[in-house]
Amino acid sequence: MSITDIWSIMPLLLLAVGALSVLLLGAVMPGRFGTGIGVVTLLGASLWCILTPSQAGVPTLGVSLTPFARFFTVLFSLTAAVVLLLSRGYNARRAIRGEEYPATVLFAVFGMAVLSAAANFLPLFLGLEGLTFAFYFLVAIDRERPESGEAGLKYLLMGAVAAAFTAFGIALIYAGTGSLDVPSVMGALSQSGKVNPLLLAGLGFLLAGIAFKISLVPAHLWTPDVYQGAPAPVVAFLSTASKGAAVAFLLLLLPAAGVVEPLRIPLWGLSLLSMVVGNLAALLQRNLKRMLAYSAIAQMGYVTLALLSGKGGGYGAAAFYLVAYTAMNLAAFGAVASLTEEVEPGEVEDYRGLGYTRPFQGGVLALAMFALAGIPPTAGFVGKFFIFAAALRGGEIALAVIGILTAVVSVYYYLRVVVNLYMRADTGNVTASGTLPEMVALICAAAVILFLGIYPGPLLELIGMFAR
Repeated sequence: MSITDIWSIMPLLLLAVGALSVLLLGAVMPGRFGTGIGVVTLLGASLWCILTPSQAGVPTLGVSLTPFARFFTVLFSLTAAVVLLLSRGYNARRAIRGEEYPATVLFAVFGMAVLSAAANFLPLFLGLEGLTFAFYFLVAIDRERPESGEAGLKYLLMGAVAAAFTAFGIALIYAGTGSLDVPSVMGALSQSGKVNPLLLAGLGFLLAGIAFKISLVPAHLWTPDVYQGAPAPVVAFLSTASKGAAVAFLLLLLPAAGVVEPLRIPLWGLSLLSMVVGNLAALLQRNLKRMLAYSAIAQMGYVTLALLSGKGGGYGAAAFYLVAYTAMNLAAFGAVASLTEEVEPGEVEDYRGLGYTRPFQGGVLALAMFALAGIPPTAGFVGKFFIFAAALRGGEIALAVIGILTAVVSVYYYLRVVVNLYMRADTGNVTASGTLPEMVALICAAAVILFLGIYPGPLLELIGMFAR
């Protein structure tokens, strides 16, 4: 490998070296520099992607830091930096110690960055499974809490099933085309009007595996249990960057296919079921994290609707909504993490009156609920508008109408949280006041929610560089 090759993949090297450095320094000086080195590494990788000119890819590794890869590497890195800030106080209060936590977060981002830069199905699969293995550990990291271990086991079992589907799908794709190069494979999806049956079957298995990763119905059953059992900062990371990486997987494949018609029926069904089941199930939840889990299922149904709408603006709408959804969920689960002392507040009623006793965290949580409900002037409203507009332009009128109706239904359970924050008497169950790093992280998430809701133009222009 030449110096030019090393220079072109420097963000990936920074993430890998940063993760190893955190582990090695932790053996010498435990508990002192893990979070700091992690945040600096993530910011460094982001700045490298933003400030350095594009370089040629590395064909021998099957990766290329295209504008698409740079965009998602920055998104994943900044998300992880916010998560590390949220985790510092939370982990101290919950006695989660050791450099394993920040190092695993960095390893997860490394897998996400490899996935977004992949030009070959092999690094695509390795990146996807690399980040998934990191989450097996992170979900179960709170060893003093049995629910965390149970959540980790459930995620491991479902993740193994998803990995099997994905690997078998890639094997069928290779059997049908003789290639693992993404553009070549997707370009061969339809030749001379005839669909290669092995290729189509492989894409079907691949889609089934990805459906597990992003919690699309009927591959969603693990989601509420894992969200409820995992530590709140981990759920913030899992529900944003992990799902963003899986959607990036689809954004790499679908535009390269030229047409989405062979996958239209399964995508249509996944979107419909996710929007309907996710929102209706969320109505029945009393636990806040389980409610947000079913909400995530519905939100990924909206993203799938955007992907289904294709090049009529759907791909750009999906990318925009991923950024908005990342900010919204970081704010929601970040507020939960900041309010956690010895025990996480679980039920929605536990948040009664916190808008007055903990005005900052309560305000951020309320803003996140308004944004997830799609109420202006938040990023959630703008993101949903772009998705439904793309769906109508793409001819998916029936599905767009259903999506709008389910979005209206979701307003009830989101605003139920706000009602408890400001219109119910305080229960006195929550005593945590949060730390400075947590406050900084929540301010960043809230600022992005409002900025994208008021002025989405710059992000749309950036997305337009790679999403057509």
